[in-house]
Amino acid sequence: MTTDHGGTTAEPRQGSNRLKGLMILGVVVVSALVFLAWSQSWGTVGVTGDGASGRTLDVPGATAAPALAALGLAGLASAAALAIAGPVIRIVLGVLQVLLGASIALSGAGPLIDPVTAGAPVVTAATGVAGKESIRAIAESEAVTAWPVVAIVLGALLAALGVAVAVTTTRWPTSGRRYQSARFASEDGRVRGADDLLDLVDDETDPDETTPGVAESPDDAAVRRKAASVDNWDSLSRGTDPTA
Repeated sequence: MTTDHGGTTAEPRQGSNRLKGLMILGVVVVSALVFLAWSQSWGTVGVTGDGASGRTLDVPGATAAPALAALGLAGLASAAALAIAGPVIRIVLGVLQVLLGASIALSGAGPLIDPVTAGAPVVTAATGVAGKESIRAIAESEAVTAWPVVAIVLGALLAALGVAVAVTTTRWPTSGRRYQSARFASEDGRVRGADDLLDLVDDETDPDETTPGVAESPDDAAVRRKAASVDNWDSLSRGTDPTA
């Protein structure tokens, strides 16, 4: 018995599997680092004014760029979808990752451009002062950490990975099939498919369909016995005793 597995060689298949694995791993790593950036301190804001002179407030990433958590989660979800998606869906997911990367980069750029506005919720929670102009009157940025820049870089990397996914999707391996068609070869080189074997089983079990006076060749008899064995195993798998 020989099984037809297609003409794909082992080396190209391993290369495509490696490419797929690296792409998905890259998306997972970048998305996880986005969560790390979101959890860190992005800077400090100094507050002056009534009762709070010289007070320094820490501005966490969760406050300066709250959308990063959702964007990182979306990146992880897209990585999981890439593992099972077909070629067309992979292109759509690649475009989605480009948009996610751009959003992450914009989230990181905001606190760099206007750190006081990014830390406004912290100032309001500490002083009770609300309103953009009121906060600017009592607060000023004292320091900005490197994490906003890290978020911008991570956004660019995720966007680049999205482009790579969309461009290389045709080189990814197709989803594996649970069952592959089997082809049986007799000793004389003739190849029979599953339908041929079923026909042989039907001919063996139905005496009315046999042709009188026609002698069966040894090869056909061997193939018939193989087919009957396959049919018996199928019956056992369905809970039926073929000898009953």
